[in-house]
Amino acid sequence: MNLSMKWLSDFIEINVSPREFAEAMTMSGSKVEGYTIEGSELDRVVVGKILSVEKHPNADSLVICMLEVGEAAPVQIVTGAKNVFPGAMVPVALAGSTLPGGVKIKKGKLRGVESCGMLCSVAELGVTVHDFPYAIEDGIFILEEECAPGQDIREAIGLNDTCVEFEITSNRPDCLSVLGLAREAAATFGKPFQEPKPAVKGAGGDIRDTLSVEVQTPALCPRYVARMVKNVKIEPSPRWMRERLRASGVRPINNLVDITNYVMLEYGQPMHAFDFQYVEGGKIVVRCAQPGEKIMTLDGIERALSPEMLVIADEKKPSAVAGVMGGEFSGIMDDTRTVVFESACFAGASVRKTAKKLGMRTESSARFEKGLDPMGTIPAVQRACELVELLGAGEVVDGMIDVDNSCKEPVRVRFEPEWTNRFLGLSLGEDEMRRILASLSFRFEGEDVIAPSFRSDIEHKADIAEEIARIYGYNNIPSTLFKGHAEGKYTEKQKFVRAANTALLAQGISEIMTYSFISPKYYDKIGLAADSALRDSVTIRNPLGEDTSVMRTTTIPSMLEVLARNYNNRNASVRLYEIGTQYRPQGDKLPVENDTITVGMYGGGCDFFALKGVVEVLLDALNVPGWEIHAESGNPTFHPGRCGVLSADGETLGVIGQIHPRIAGNYEIDTPVYLANLSVDALFAHRGAEKSYRPLPKYPATNRDIAVLCDEDLPVGEMEKAISAACGKILERVELFDIYRGEQIPQGKKSVAFNIVMRSAEATLTDEEIEAAVKRVLKALEKLGAALRM
Repeated sequence: MNLSMKWLSDFIEINVSPREFAEAMTMSGSKVEGYTIEGSELDRVVVGKILSVEKHPNADSLVICMLEVGEAAPVQIVTGAKNVFPGAMVPVALAGSTLPGGVKIKKGKLRGVESCGMLCSVAELGVTVHDFPYAIEDGIFILEEECAPGQDIREAIGLNDTCVEFEITSNRPDCLSVLGLAREAAATFGKPFQEPKPAVKGAGGDIRDTLSVEVQTPALCPRYVARMVKNVKIEPSPRWMRERLRASGVRPINNLVDITNYVMLEYGQPMHAFDFQYVEGGKIVVRCAQPGEKIMTLDGIERALSPEMLVIADEKKPSAVAGVMGGEFSGIMDDTRTVVFESACFAGASVRKTAKKLGMRTESSARFEKGLDPMGTIPAVQRACELVELLGAGEVVDGMIDVDNSCKEPVRVRFEPEWTNRFLGLSLGEDEMRRILASLSFRFEGEDVIAPSFRSDIEHKADIAEEIARIYGYNNIPSTLFKGHAEGKYTEKQKFVRAANTALLAQGISEIMTYSFISPKYYDKIGLAADSALRDSVTIRNPLGEDTSVMRTTTIPSMLEVLARNYNNRNASVRLYEIGTQYRPQGDKLPVENDTITVGMYGGGCDFFALKGVVEVLLDALNVPGWEIHAESGNPTFHPGRCGVLSADGETLGVIGQIHPRIAGNYEIDTPVYLANLSVDALFAHRGAEKSYRPLPKYPATNRDIAVLCDEDLPVGEMEKAISAACGKILERVELFDIYRGEQIPQGKKSVAFNIVMRSAEATLTDEEIEAAVKRVLKALEKLGAALRM
């Protein structure tokens, strides 16, 4: 909302700088975005009176003008304009002046004749012919204003207003008006608010003799008010009205249209003027559009209407889309003689839906959709008729049609000064509170505060307290400490996730973050089967595009996309991880969300065992004991011979392995890619007890190395489990240190060597205890088909 300070002065006298005004209004709750001073880009541009016009001796298209500009001697300026003549008053940019856009005017010569400035057109001053209808676009601006030579051009043409831009919140539609902001300014600065009271003389007759109004949908149109003006004279508006419209960002058109725009800006009530000659049957009908009905709006576009849209119609056709825009034949024409002013209140939700569906958000719809006051319709139409009489634009027919279905009761709130002081932490007196509320147009009846009809945001006593606080000044409220005690801390799950982050970062792996929205095509890229449950995704109703149309059920495609981008950018070695969320739909309920740890890497000596080492360190840091890994050959995303499933107590923890070369090819990665995908929930569920302190061992450990010959397909993990079970509680650790295949090893066999560390916490192990343990180990391995290598 742009506010003209000249316009504001009609209702309140404020003698402060624009900066002080902006700061004070922002502090009282009306946020100011900024302010501009009209004509601030103009410097040393004055009014000049042409004394003489002579032909240029060296150019047929140029003339030499001598001008009086308020200085001691006349100024000579050369111009090519054809509309200059002696006695004309024109804008003169003197040598050293500045024009809009930073244009500098210097003294120079044109075809050998000195020129000490420039004569200006309307465009060169930053205005248009709409602001000055008597001007021409392709010539010098010949002033018809009352002015004198040497006068600053900004003062001469009224280009010296200050415009303050406000950000109006959706709960304060009353502030989308000069009156609303004037009321706020009066309360802010403690000045009296001069509330206008429109007066209409009338010219006789009765509107009801020629016009009737029927509202078929009272729920969508709580109030409809109409007045009529006859013997209309279409002409430009007076300068003061054009200036205020221009300062508010509205282009002047003609007196009737300008009046409706002027009232909308002043009162915040959108209005429409119908040419009565196009109201067939002399009847206005407020109804919903009929199926298949169309309307040609004022912007020249034919629009298809739907039955939920509210229209203003006559007996045969729609004339306007209610609250949005008028129809082609409802506007003001040059031959318009009788006008019907419409001042109505339409349901905000209906106007918003209609404007959005038709793709045409207007100044009118922007106001209606916030919810306007039905009580504001009559003052607005009265002001419009008052302006008609003031401008001599026509004769106002007596009478008014008012179809009122609003039944709006004023909001009453119990006035509790003591509660308000406790709530705000203040010690204001009751009289001061009443004064503040009265300055905002609140009334008192007994122990109740009655909110004005235009304050639809007032509902309970906290709203009353807010009104008092913002006018009293938030900066004047003393700071107080909150009572009570609050302690923020991480949940066990959050600590677990932070530990995972720390463990992965400590291994030199970089964290990434990807979008949860993906393309359904990603499932094809990772080779999911057509009937895979992972393809059942949550679909976004209004996605930004196909690439972000579903919520991911797996984070693997997201990680591969990032790895592919790094590979294509020629990063030779990459190690990344993400703790992201996967979403699984469950009918009409919210989707199930599961956090997942995804580790991806390639290059720099990466292989399956390097990835397994990363996972082992991670699981150790998370204190997840007793996990196992089993070969997996049926996962279409991974290499069938280099993939394993991690599990604990029969529950799957995740999967690790090399990405299938075909899948890597889908991402244009020509090097082996390794990836781990682990469930945070499953890991958290299988975490061990909290680690406790254990003193250093008192007794020495004993090492034994054994090498066994076994089948190629016997997993090392199975052998390690057998060794652990056989050794019992004296086993400290078992480590694989060699796998050998060579000429001495039969085909289909491998040699596997383990280092077994044993220690007792009670005494030094004897040779007999150690040998017995080794025999148990060898016997357990023999059951798996592994024999001691001789």
